[in-house]
Amino acid sequence: MKSFPKNTTITGKISKEFEEILTLDCLEFVADLHRKFNSRRLELLKRRQEVQKKIDGGWRPNFLDETKSTREKDWKILGIPKDLQDRRVEITGPTNQKMIINALNSGACCFMADLEDSATPTWNNVIEGQINLKNAINKKINFIDKANGKEYKLNEKHAVLIVRPRGWHLDEAHFLVDNEKCSGGIFDFATYFYHNAKQLLQNGTGPYFYLPKMESHLEARLWNDVFTEAQKKLGIKHGTIKVTVLIETILASFEMDEILFELKDHIVGLNCGRWDYIFSYIKKFKNFKDFLLPDRSSLKMTSHFLRSYDLLLIKTCHRRGAHAMGGMAAQIPIKNNEALNQKAMEAVKLDKLRESNDGHDGTWVAHPDLVKI
Repeated sequence: MKSFPKNTTITGKISKEFEEILTLDCLEFVADLHRKFNSRRLELLKRRQEVQKKIDGGWRPNFLDETKSTREKDWKILGIPKDLQDRRVEITGPTNQKMIINALNSGACCFMADLEDSATPTWNNVIEGQINLKNAINKKINFIDKANGKEYKLNEKHAVLIVRPRGWHLDEAHFLVDNEKCSGGIFDFATYFYHNAKQLLQNGTGPYFYLPKMESHLEARLWNDVFTEAQKKLGIKHGTIKVTVLIETILASFEMDEILFELKDHIVGLNCGRWDYIFSYIKKFKNFKDFLLPDRSSLKMTSHFLRSYDLLLIKTCHRRGAHAMGGMAAQIPIKNNEALNQKAMEAVKLDKLRESNDGHDGTWVAHPDLVKI
């Protein structure tokens, strides 16, 4: 690579293949967004620490007095694109070539390509994921399994692509802007958006995202401002970006209306991130014995505190014209043990029936064989 933007440094390797992603114009785009918004991100992360200190001191989260009017007034989100209207089954997984092809070909309505929880953020994984996504969007992706010679190709008709960048709390340590680690979320979002937004629109779809790990509507406001600026910079119509927010922290569950409102021009739904929600509950109330939970295997979505959050999410989304997405079925098919496999598949079926009966508009699975259930 011949040059970097002024006052930026890449500490990871830059192979010939990586140069396709790490172009000067793309890195300038990323750096500009980081410079404009990172101070607010750091302030919000500091605010998280302050809220945790309050909780440790005995304060309990509740619905906010200062945003009561937002919850009580009648308003709707801007709208949902045609290709995101049907989200009955979404499959999730990392951004390696085989997974992308199998997931897009799985028969699911949507594929959430994950740059977050299921991706170890090594420099190679981060950039190779971007390369694979770009190739998929341009219909150039293929994979040959060296073990058996099997070739994987993308079908002409496939699932709608949604990408999950890293959350606000994570950095991209391999890209420094003014000697400061770049926001991981901004790096993931901006790199993908820069290279693919216009091609996605030409393909008849759009730049769609899942946003993880938010703890307040102020963090949603920051994402909204990032989207507004990014669209402006690339000459893309405001509101083109569409996102679904994972409600996977106890604090965000008290601000669902507010999160929808802050992102109302860009949001299409909320998702029950159940496993991280349980983790958030444990982490936030770690000092208090009356918040002690039993073993995770005995925690079901029928447990009172989980069901309450689930039903509130559905009610909130539908009032605002947004999709209410069910959570992840953690089970995967079990080979070579039919009895255990049947038990796992029955658990998935019962969970998805509960979600459907409660009013969810769609749900997540982690394996292509679960789509048909």
